[in-house]
Amino acid sequence: MNLNRQLILTKSEEYEQREPLYLVERDRLDTLPDAFADETITWKDVEWIVRWYYRRDLGRTPHKVRASAEDRFRENDWGAVQEALRSAVEATEAEPAVRRLQELTGVTVPVASAILQYVDPSEYLVVDERLWATLYDADEVSETYPDPPSVTEYLTYLDRCRMLADHLAVDLQMLYRALWRLGTTDN
Repeated sequence: MNLNRQLILTKSEEYEQREPLYLVERDRLDTLPDAFADETITWKDVEWIVRWYYRRDLGRTPHKVRASAEDRFRENDWGAVQEALRSAVEATEAEPAVRRLQELTGVTVPVASAILQYVDPSEYLVVDERLWATLYDADEVSETYPDPPSVTEYLTYLDRCRMLADHLAVDLQMLYRALWRLGTTDN
């Protein structure tokens, strides 16, 4: 598969038309970055991101896996979550932001990447097996999905996505939407 600008634009538009969570994602991408920046973010906002990560594939993640991950996140004290978020928002590089979020119970590298996508959608992109596999199929990454990816593997993925988005003159969220659609079986 050749990832070119027209394909990315077409698949991103298809995502907007066909993915049931698009409108709420768009709303959250418009509002949550400011809420993170001015520290008006709420527990429900952060919990929504964790739930979004596990539920956006609409049932493909087994219930036990999803419920367990969401329950582990709920074990966190709100004060600890606020401190981790503050550190992540203030970080000038991805690595310390991811590592700080990982200190929270139930926050893996993929979940941290999801949170960071809503902290700053112009700088961060969520990582998961579907997106990674699409990049692998397009020869944009050389290894199959490491389940779960390490911080270093996420940083390599993020750098590749940033370079690809820059090369194709699209933003990271447009790239996300296109990769998601390219990774679906109902194309």
